[in-house]
Amino acid sequence: MRCEICGKKIIGQPIKTKIESSVMNTCKECSKFGKVQREPPRQQGQFRRSSSGPIRRFRSTKPSYEVIEDYNKVIRESREKKGWSREELAEKIYEKVSVINRVESGRMVPDMKLSRKLEKILGIIILEKTDETIAEEISSSNVRGATIGDIARIKKN
Repeated sequence: MRCEICGKKIIGQPIKTKIESSVMNTCKECSKFGKVQREPPRQQGQFRRSSSGPIRRFRSTKPSYEVIEDYNKVIRESREKKGWSREELAEKIYEKVSVINRVESGRMVPDMKLSRKLEKILGIIILEKTDETIAEEISSSNVRGATIGDIARIKKN
């Protein structure tokens, strides 16, 4: 690894240094230009090193939910099965009748809170879980990027 300030090859671990709100990997000599940063403790499972060498970062998102495609039909049919009017349903879930009208006509997609209320009172499922786990691969390549020292030399010439 090379110092991001002067470009010298760093033997051992680089020193993370904060210089003007940017954290950089520096050599011992260049670390005096800023404030040396301590690394926060890693969360378990955040980084895993495979046997082949590259580092893989696993970022798992919380499960997200989407309203099913024909939510309006499911809601209307369930309400009618129970023998309730739109006004009665609105009253039971503390919503306006106009909201129920828009949801049942498909002009409004219910948000998470409203969907949960409808599911509970009508005994239906209109939210489906979409679990996304994104695996990003960060390879530790030998290609060296530009350092501040390189840029300073370019401007100088």
